[in-house]
Amino acid sequence: MHTLLDQHPRTTLGFFPTPLTSLPRLSEYLGGPRILMKRDDQSGLALGGNKTRKLEYLLGAALDQECDTLITGGAAQSNHCRQTAAAAAANGLDCHLVLGGEAPATPQGNLLLDQLLGAHIHWSGALRKGEQIPAIAEQLRADGKKPYIVPYGGSSATGALGYVHAAAELKTQLSNREQQISHMLFASSSGGTQAGLIVGAHQAELNCQVIGIRIDKEETSHAYAEQLLTLTNETAALFGIEHRYSPDDITLEARFTGDGYGVVGERERHAINLLARTEGILLDPVYTGRAMGGLLQLIEEGCFEPDDTLLFWHTGGAPALFPYAESLIEPQR
Repeated sequence: MHTLLDQHPRTTLGFFPTPLTSLPRLSEYLGGPRILMKRDDQSGLALGGNKTRKLEYLLGAALDQECDTLITGGAAQSNHCRQTAAAAAANGLDCHLVLGGEAPATPQGNLLLDQLLGAHIHWSGALRKGEQIPAIAEQLRADGKKPYIVPYGGSSATGALGYVHAAAELKTQLSNREQQISHMLFASSSGGTQAGLIVGAHQAELNCQVIGIRIDKEETSHAYAEQLLTLTNETAALFGIEHRYSPDDITLEARFTGDGYGVVGERERHAINLLARTEGILLDPVYTGRAMGGLLQLIEEGCFEPDDTLLFWHTGGAPALFPYAESLIEPQR
């Protein structure tokens, strides 16, 4: 697997392998099954997160093309934008971020970090998925810059290679511990993490079900599943294998999107508080809080066997906790 990955330019940004840890107190609290966690919140780049893995390949491509500027977009509290800004700063590149919403009086969370990292912020109102990027990129070129457009969420086949590599990393860790997993679960939004893990788990022979938990209900799950299948096959082709995936290879749980993207409800609040109080681990309110809330409900519904071993992929995002403070605190019992 590494021979195929080595064919693609990659720039070191993170601290790998990230820890693989057990969650015994949470598992005991729930009455089983056993739960492990892959700590990509500890990947190291500007407080960590899953985008570090994608950006290693995306930045590798940008530098290979001799670009001098990164440009990407997302929500005002985008973890992806924060890590893109850090990757640019660490490699002497300019960074332009196109963020949904309006400039707040006082920046908090990821937005504060974007500014500390020197990113140029462009506010785009109701548009939070980089819709204005082409026009900004054109202006940068007119100004003599050579921008590299980092896709929304880092989710292109190039970015997804980071999670093909991650699956191989996980396989080594599990083998060293003489462990196996039955299911792998994580937040699924722009698709790159899930596409990479589908290809990577298959190639590494992890023999587990790969389950993405949707966090955004703006698009229908059917449309997103089609987009994800396309990206998965693009990733396989770029990785260099002939196998093509079918709709049966895509498993998505779309029941847990609540009131929409970035809206904290009881499910997210409970999951965040439970993990903090049982394991001392911080989830974020938009992605991992929602995905863990979904996992907890799946366990409650009896979707897993008592002897199953689940792996939850912690994709980071803790800086976003602070702007959501009023929505997160549960009453003291």
